[in-house]
Amino acid sequence: MTIISLRRLGTILPFISVVLGLILLLIDPLPLQTLRNNLFDQYQRWHPRDYTEVPVRIIDIDEESLAHLGQWPWPRTRIAELIEKLTAAKVAAIGFDIVFAEPDRTSPQAMAELWSLKVPLRNALKDLPDHDEMLANSLNRADVVLGFIVERNSMSNKLNEKNTSVAVSTGPSRPFRYIYIGEPPGSWLHTFDSTIPALPELDRAAKGIGALTFIPDSDGIVRRVPLVLQVAGKPVPSLVSETLRVAQGERNYVLKSEGSDLGLTEIRIGQFKIPTTAQGEIWIYYSRDVPNRYLPAWKVFAGEIPDALLDGHMVLIGSSAQGLMDLRFSPLGRITPGVEVHAQALEQMLSGHILKRPGWAQAAEIITIIIGGLLIGFLSIRTKALFAASITFTCLVVLLVGGWYAFRHHELLLNTAMPALVFSLTFVLGSLLHHFISEREQRWIKEAFARYVSPNRVSYLVDHPDTMQLGGSLQECSFIFTDLTDFTKLIESIDPRDAVTMLNTYLDQMIAIAFRYEGTLDRIVGDAVAIMFSAPVPQADHCARALACALEMDVFATNYMEKLATKGIDFGKTRIGIHSGEVIVGNFGGSTIFDYRALGDPVNTAARLENFNKLIGINICISETTLSGCPNASVRPVGRVRLKGKKQILKVFEPLATHCIGKYAPLEVYQTAYNLMASEDQTAVRNFRDLGARYPDDPLVSLHLRRLSEGTELGDLIIDKSK
Repeated sequence: MTIISLRRLGTILPFISVVLGLILLLIDPLPLQTLRNNLFDQYQRWHPRDYTEVPVRIIDIDEESLAHLGQWPWPRTRIAELIEKLTAAKVAAIGFDIVFAEPDRTSPQAMAELWSLKVPLRNALKDLPDHDEMLANSLNRADVVLGFIVERNSMSNKLNEKNTSVAVSTGPSRPFRYIYIGEPPGSWLHTFDSTIPALPELDRAAKGIGALTFIPDSDGIVRRVPLVLQVAGKPVPSLVSETLRVAQGERNYVLKSEGSDLGLTEIRIGQFKIPTTAQGEIWIYYSRDVPNRYLPAWKVFAGEIPDALLDGHMVLIGSSAQGLMDLRFSPLGRITPGVEVHAQALEQMLSGHILKRPGWAQAAEIITIIIGGLLIGFLSIRTKALFAASITFTCLVVLLVGGWYAFRHHELLLNTAMPALVFSLTFVLGSLLHHFISEREQRWIKEAFARYVSPNRVSYLVDHPDTMQLGGSLQECSFIFTDLTDFTKLIESIDPRDAVTMLNTYLDQMIAIAFRYEGTLDRIVGDAVAIMFSAPVPQADHCARALACALEMDVFATNYMEKLATKGIDFGKTRIGIHSGEVIVGNFGGSTIFDYRALGDPVNTAARLENFNKLIGINICISETTLSGCPNASVRPVGRVRLKGKKQILKVFEPLATHCIGKYAPLEVYQTAYNLMASEDQTAVRNFRDLGARYPDDPLVSLHLRRLSEGTELGDLIIDKSK
């Protein structure tokens, strides 16, 4: 994938992240529900609702009451007695978190059927008052709300199959009405098919009847309590809403919705306007344990509860005893009796401390995801990582602190978890793409820069940026200088554009060969190339690298010249000089621009050895200094040279290239003739004449034969380049 394609991807990536986040927000899969609920739970753990004294009490059938009054279920006469005592204390309403779905098994009539008694005694028992009738009479004289259970078809069918004595109906009939402001929200309410109500005589006697069913989340925690449900297509109240209605003597519920597509927004019960979820639920804002909330049932029977603690209060009768199994999980991380959940809901409605998740909350979350996601996405792709990370961190802090502030000071539930997840995901994806693009760009820049500077130099600068400063250091290096003969004449004889094309092809291959041997391009001057070894990275075998590189260059240059010659183009011969020595290597120039190169006498010597080839007619000339670092090199001696401007005499050699085999005198034969010449043996002249006759194309044989024929003194000849 090209950098341009990656940049285009970077343009659309923020939109992809935002769209994905919006889809997940709207679909609301279970893992995201859990994440959101855990966030809301954490708010409550940090800041539980401050308990406010309101007229709500729980008459608790606790372990101690069971110990005093006997195990559950109690006779209905005892329940009736409890109602009478509470009514005498002038409570506002009594709500039972209990379902009286079966007849009292302790009634005299039930006992008469159960016990084996004589007929007179059995008839006498049957004539005694029925316990359920006694309870119904008490219900008629009190403001009591009885509980019922809502079920779906599967459960009610099971109950019918068992032929139990539990009645199954399609919903209660009560003296209240539902008044709608807006469209009826039936499609939004939690829907059930049937109910398990109290006994008919009890149901008729009660002032109200409400559903006891909770709708816990997938983790079993009760976070919301429904105020209205739907059974067989009709709305029915819950125990909480019925208790509040009966306590006020109201007959109507007012359900307000924003349209059938948005569900409920508010339920009015008498003087209370209660914001709800679209499903008609109230979010429970839990407080910590409050001892005053509970009154043990046995103390009510014993008359130990002052009437002041009950007068005008709504009392809920339920159990905290573990054996009765009415226990729930709360967001505060503790197990709570179900009756307390109802009580806490009533406390919230009376005190006004109601958690709200308004209808605009999701719209605000969508806008936050769009704005924040796009901002972070574009910044993470187009700016430096630290800056993008700082902005992302700031956005996350503002978002999460804002959500906490809304809960703490306005009792609002805003889902900041999903926007935070989108922000984080967008930043990670954007940063990864930015890093990928940066790597691609650096690689591209490195490759492009390597066309101007040697790849090993580029790699060294990337790994050692501290070396990008002026100055140099002493270093042992080897140098190759190449030059192309008569290229100027070539330009004059053919189209200059063709000549430049041929030259570029030639230089490209020559430099590529140098790079294969990890040489550093020192400079290109016209058709001449200078290569340096052992800088910037030291190379222990720099001499051998230089020689091997020069030999490969010579093979290529010779083949290239011969290839063009077949086309009638006289491209020219390439001459190569090789020398080694200690030089100063580093960056030279100024603050505007500087160049990386080597300075010292070995550099000039290599250049002059390249030029020396022209005088003696060979392609490659290597100094003894370089040759000393090339074990097993195949070379033949040229002689000793005093270069221009130098007093020192330098011994030089010609490396033997493969393309010279057959054209040059065999190395052993040449070496014998050379040794005779060096020892001033007169037979050297005859040997070189013989070699010249057999190998007329051998430039060194021709050189020595010519000099010997001109009367030059025998010996290891000195070619003085100072003239």
